[in-house]
Amino acid sequence: MTIRRLFAAFTAAAALVAVVPAAAQAEPPVYSAPFSKLAVQGFDVVAYFDGGKPVKGLAKFEVTHQGGVFRFASAAHRDAFKADPVKYAPQYGGYCAWAVAQGYHAKGDARFWAIKDGKLYLNYNAKVQSDWEQDREGFINKADTQWPLINR
Repeated sequence: MTIRRLFAAFTAAAALVAVVPAAAQAEPPVYSAPFSKLAVQGFDVVAYFDGGKPVKGLAKFEVTHQGGVFRFASAAHRDAFKADPVKYAPQYGGYCAWAVAQGYHAKGDARFWAIKDGKLYLNYNAKVQSDWEQDREGFINKADTQWPLINR
Protein backbone atom coordinates (compact mmCIF):
# COMPACT_ATOMS: atom_id res chain seq x y z
CA MET A 1 0.00 0.00 0.00
CA THR A 2 1.42 3.37 -0.94
CA ILE A 3 1.79 6.20 1.53
CA ARG A 4 -0.92 8.13 -0.32
CA ARG A 5 -3.43 5.26 -0.02
CA LEU A 6 -2.51 4.68 3.61
CA PHE A 7 -3.02 8.38 4.36
CA ALA A 8 -6.39 8.38 2.54
CA ALA A 9 -7.56 5.32 4.49
CA PHE A 10 -6.45 6.87 7.79
CA THR A 11 -8.17 10.16 6.96
CA ALA A 12 -11.44 8.38 6.08
CA ALA A 13 -11.33 6.35 9.29
CA ALA A 14 -10.61 9.44 11.39
CA ALA A 15 -13.51 11.30 9.78
CA LEU A 16 -15.85 8.42 10.58
CA VAL A 17 -14.72 8.32 14.21
CA ALA A 18 -15.21 12.08 14.52
CA VAL A 19 -18.77 11.89 13.16
CA VAL A 20 -20.06 8.85 15.09
CA PRO A 21 -19.60 10.26 18.63
CA ALA A 22 -21.32 13.52 17.67
CA ALA A 23 -24.32 11.61 16.33
CA ALA A 24 -24.39 9.33 19.36
CA GLN A 25 -24.42 12.29 21.74
CA ALA A 26 -27.32 13.93 19.93
CA GLU A 27 -29.70 11.28 21.24
CA PRO A 28 -28.85 9.57 24.55
CA PRO A 29 -29.55 5.85 24.58
CA VAL A 30 -32.61 4.31 26.15
CA TYR A 31 -32.05 1.09 28.06
CA SER A 32 -33.77 -1.88 26.47
CA ALA A 33 -33.27 -5.56 27.10
CA PRO A 34 -30.77 -7.35 24.88
CA PHE A 35 -32.28 -8.35 21.52
CA SER A 36 -35.25 -6.05 22.16
CA LYS A 37 -35.96 -2.38 21.76
CA LEU A 38 -38.64 -2.51 24.48
CA ALA A 39 -38.03 0.28 27.00
CA VAL A 40 -38.85 0.06 30.72
CA GLN A 41 -39.70 -3.65 30.31
CA GLY A 42 -42.89 -2.63 28.52
CA PHE A 43 -44.32 -0.64 31.43
CA ASP A 44 -46.32 2.54 30.78
CA VAL A 45 -44.16 5.46 31.97
CA VAL A 46 -47.11 7.86 32.05
CA ALA A 47 -48.87 5.53 34.54
CA TYR A 48 -46.19 6.25 37.16
CA PHE A 49 -47.26 9.90 37.10
CA ASP A 50 -50.97 9.38 36.46
CA GLY A 51 -51.71 6.36 38.66
CA GLY A 52 -48.68 6.22 40.94
CA LYS A 53 -47.75 2.66 40.05
CA PRO A 54 -46.22 0.60 37.25
CA VAL A 55 -48.75 -0.66 34.70
CA LYS A 56 -47.91 -2.88 31.73
CA GLY A 57 -48.32 -1.20 28.37
CA LEU A 58 -49.92 -2.74 25.31
CA ALA A 59 -48.31 -3.36 21.92
CA LYS A 60 -51.14 -1.49 20.19
CA PHE A 61 -50.09 1.72 21.99
CA GLU A 62 -46.39 1.95 21.11
CA VAL A 63 -44.11 4.90 20.45
CA THR A 64 -40.44 4.83 19.49
CA HIS A 65 -38.34 7.41 21.32
CA GLN A 66 -34.54 7.67 21.32
CA GLY A 67 -34.21 4.15 19.97
CA GLY A 68 -36.50 2.54 22.56
CA VAL A 69 -40.04 1.27 22.09
CA PHE A 70 -42.31 2.58 24.81
CA ARG A 71 -45.68 0.93 25.46
CA PHE A 72 -48.72 2.48 27.08
CA ALA A 73 -51.88 1.19 28.72
CA SER A 74 -54.10 3.59 26.76
CA ALA A 75 -54.16 5.86 23.76
CA ALA A 76 -54.42 8.84 26.13
CA HIS A 77 -51.15 7.86 27.85
CA ARG A 78 -49.46 7.28 24.49
CA ASP A 79 -50.58 10.69 23.28
CA ALA A 80 -49.43 12.40 26.50
CA PHE A 81 -46.00 10.85 26.05
CA LYS A 82 -45.83 11.84 22.38
CA ALA A 83 -46.69 15.43 23.32
CA ASP A 84 -43.92 15.65 25.94
CA PRO A 85 -41.59 12.63 26.09
CA VAL A 86 -39.00 14.47 28.20
CA LYS A 87 -41.61 14.89 30.96
CA TYR A 88 -42.34 11.15 31.17
CA ALA A 89 -39.25 9.26 30.00
CA PRO A 90 -37.11 7.90 32.82
CA GLN A 91 -33.95 9.78 33.66
CA TYR A 92 -30.62 8.48 32.37
CA GLY A 93 -32.32 6.59 29.57
CA GLY A 94 -33.95 4.20 32.05
CA TYR A 95 -30.64 2.95 33.41
CA CYS A 96 -30.29 2.49 37.18
CA ALA A 97 -30.01 5.94 38.77
CA TRP A 98 -27.73 4.66 41.56
CA ALA A 99 -25.35 2.97 39.08
CA VAL A 100 -25.16 6.11 36.94
CA ALA A 101 -24.21 8.05 40.08
CA GLN A 102 -21.35 5.57 40.52
CA GLY A 103 -20.22 6.19 36.93
CA TYR A 104 -21.47 3.10 35.10
CA HIS A 105 -24.51 1.61 33.37
CA ALA A 106 -26.78 -1.02 34.92
CA LYS A 107 -30.28 -1.92 33.86
CA GLY A 108 -33.13 -0.09 35.50
CA ASP A 109 -36.03 -2.25 36.70
CA ALA A 110 -39.53 -0.86 36.22
CA ARG A 111 -40.60 -2.26 39.62
CA PHE A 112 -38.05 -0.15 41.53
CA TRP A 113 -38.84 3.45 40.80
CA ALA A 114 -39.36 6.89 42.28
CA ILE A 115 -40.55 10.26 41.12
CA LYS A 116 -38.54 13.18 42.43
CA ASP A 117 -39.17 16.76 41.36
CA GLY A 118 -41.41 15.56 38.53
CA LYS A 119 -38.83 13.13 37.10
CA LEU A 120 -38.96 9.35 36.93
CA TYR A 121 -35.96 7.37 38.20
CA LEU A 122 -35.44 3.61 37.99
CA ASN A 123 -33.11 1.44 40.04
CA TYR A 124 -31.62 -2.02 39.62
CA ASN A 125 -33.36 -3.83 42.50
CA ALA A 126 -34.90 -3.30 45.95
CA LYS A 127 -31.53 -3.20 47.77
CA VAL A 128 -30.07 -0.64 45.39
CA GLN A 129 -33.23 1.46 45.60
CA SER A 130 -33.07 1.37 49.39
CA ASP A 131 -29.47 2.61 49.26
CA TRP A 132 -30.41 5.28 46.69
CA GLU A 133 -33.27 6.53 48.85
CA GLN A 134 -30.86 7.21 51.74
CA ASP A 135 -29.59 10.23 49.75
CA ARG A 136 -31.74 10.69 46.65
CA GLU A 137 -30.68 14.25 46.07
CA GLY A 138 -26.98 13.48 46.45
CA PHE A 139 -27.17 10.50 44.10
CA ILE A 140 -29.18 12.50 41.56
CA ASN A 141 -26.57 15.28 41.62
CA LYS A 142 -23.77 12.73 41.11
CA ALA A 143 -25.70 10.96 38.35
CA ASP A 144 -26.41 14.25 36.57
CA THR A 145 -22.65 14.84 36.50
CA GLN A 146 -21.73 11.27 35.50
CA TRP A 147 -24.41 10.75 32.82
CA PRO A 148 -22.76 12.83 30.10
CA LEU A 149 -19.40 11.22 30.84
CA ILE A 150 -20.57 7.60 30.54
CA ASN A 151 -22.51 8.24 27.32
CA ARG A 152 -19.69 9.34 25.10
